[in-house]
Amino acid sequence: MEQEKVILVGVETEETWKNFGESMQELKGLTKTAKGEVCFSLIQKRPQVDRQTIIGKGKLTELKNLVESYEADLVIFNHELTPRQSQTIADFVAVPVIDRVQLILDIFALRARSKAGKLQVELAQLEYLLPRLVGQGKYLSRLGGGIGTRGPGETKLETDRRHIRNKITAIKRELKDVAAHRERTRQRRKNNRFQIGLIGYTNAGKSTIMNVLTEAKTYEQDELFATLDPLTKRWKLPEGFEVTLTDTVGFIQDLPTQLIDAFHSTLEESRDMDLLLHVVDASSPDRTQQEQTVLELMKELDFDKTPILTVYNKADKIDKAQFVPTLFPNVLISAKSSRSKAELTAAVRLQLMENLEPYNVYLKQNEGKLLAQLKSETLLVHEEFLPESEKYLVKGFALPEASVIRRMEDELDR
Repeated sequence: MEQEKVILVGVETEETWKNFGESMQELKGLTKTAKGEVCFSLIQKRPQVDRQTIIGKGKLTELKNLVESYEADLVIFNHELTPRQSQTIADFVAVPVIDRVQLILDIFALRARSKAGKLQVELAQLEYLLPRLVGQGKYLSRLGGGIGTRGPGETKLETDRRHIRNKITAIKRELKDVAAHRERTRQRRKNNRFQIGLIGYTNAGKSTIMNVLTEAKTYEQDELFATLDPLTKRWKLPEGFEVTLTDTVGFIQDLPTQLIDAFHSTLEESRDMDLLLHVVDASSPDRTQQEQTVLELMKELDFDKTPILTVYNKADKIDKAQFVPTLFPNVLISAKSSRSKAELTAAVRLQLMENLEPYNVYLKQNEGKLLAQLKSETLLVHEEFLPESEKYLVKGFALPEASVIRRMEDELDR
């Protein structure tokens, strides 16, 4: 498939100058992920964007000339365009014009694999499309240009709108069923397993870490939004303690509102976690901004009450001696290194000991099956045979609701 030639357009204003460079670089990465070839980036500085065309008439003429010179197939704006702006610019430059939101929606459509993921993408796209049918309606009503011809155009528009609204309602209903099913699945997992969630900025290395810890063979690439659908796998620690590890979609600056709403049920996979691993690209020049973006979105999604271990990844790309972490507690690793699994496991183990409840139990010599359960369902840190009592002293850490601990407590009560 031949790549589309794309011209990017960005306006640096008094409000956006701080993150403008990173945002444009990110737009380039998003375009590459969507299989587009960036042939030119048109940058403009102005106090605020032009209300009609974002860039003003002079720059719009320059954009038209660039489209013709590079034989561009598409123009992508690093700003959310109103339906009127999109139509005005597209009519003038004579090629399709989309904005950052549409680009991200397109990538999500490309990445969605599960039924829920596809439904959520379709919902976001339809909600974005609905107000943008206005331009199409005007175009249809102009076809005949007089009495007797306006009706069919407007009727077609209203039919399209009604169809989209009905489709949105149906998808939301279906997603409620999906969310309910996920909640039941989460509760089943919650009863028996400590749950760890991987979150972070897109392309920070979450999927690579998932593969290192669980051998999950998750798709991993140096791309934005390489993973979309949540994936949960079991991870067995060296002591035998089995936890679940969930990889979720990456965050990004200016994540479209439609996607935050549409992917609420997907992101809820991380809401009920017992521990979150916030994966950060330690080598990114915009690391602090990326950290802030994730923390703000976590707060918006009510994740900020969950214990967090920050995993600074890609240590192989930085000078470790010069590295200064900004979030605590943390661990610095390179997921590609052979030592990464041991380093990360040790850091997670410390967090488990801080967030689980300690226990001491005495087991009889014939209770080997119970000992095996304790190793699987709790973090067992010490076992010792006591000759004088002919019992095993077992020490560890567990969730208060861990089934094996509850059973033992019930037996003691009896």
